[in-house]
Amino acid sequence: MRLTLRIWRQSTEDDGRLVDYRLDDVSEDMSFLEMLDVLNEELILAGEEPVAFDHDCREGICGMCGIMINGVAHGPERATTACQLHMRHFADGATITVEPWRAKPFPVVKDLVVDRSAFDRIIEAGGYISAPTGSAPDAHAVAVPKPDADTAFESAACIGCGACVAACPNGSGMLFTAAKITHLSVLPQGQPERDSRVLDMVQAHDDLGFGGCTNTGECTAVCPKGIPLESIGRLNRDLLRASLRPRR
Repeated sequence: MRLTLRIWRQSTEDDGRLVDYRLDDVSEDMSFLEMLDVLNEELILAGEEPVAFDHDCREGICGMCGIMINGVAHGPERATTACQLHMRHFADGATITVEPWRAKPFPVVKDLVVDRSAFDRIIEAGGYISAPTGSAPDAHAVAVPKPDADTAFESAACIGCGACVAACPNGSGMLFTAAKITHLSVLPQGQPERDSRVLDMVQAHDDLGFGGCTNTGECTAVCPKGIPLESIGRLNRDLLRASLRPRR
């Protein structure tokens, strides 16, 4: 395959720009990140600065590989991270535009790398449960109904990649926040902090500059783990209930 790559290049000293690169002999069996590796090898051999991009596990688990590919977070394949997207999904001779996440809380560090530590601040605000000290409880000491366990597992699948924020026209991180809140709020272990958790995490979300959710659904369309829009509805119900109760 022959490809033209239009890649966003930006350092902390400039406003950034799209730069065109030509790649020949790209295997359709390469992943998207492997293709970027090949480009960087050519750039290094030519004495040029390689393209900076985030990656870690390359198994669709860590969420580091988030980039916009032809205007779509993680690329054209649903429920697929950029590291698991293969080049066979692109036509020979295609021009592919590659950009970083575009959101106020995700400032560009360099090229395709953005600072997603805002998500860490949301987790720090309440993404935890009480952990009493002492001996470990028996595995089935606390019964969890199967529907609640399934909902918790579904929400726990969120990898915090930020695709929901990048795709949202408002730059909202509500799907991420809802997934982290739902994961704990449906379990018995998460009940002691249930009210404070949703109040504090939503407040942190807003304070960090994320936009408001208007239920456009773009977040769920690009989420590589299929977190459903119902998670945001569950967050809103918890938020309303917690707002009407006296704060302990």
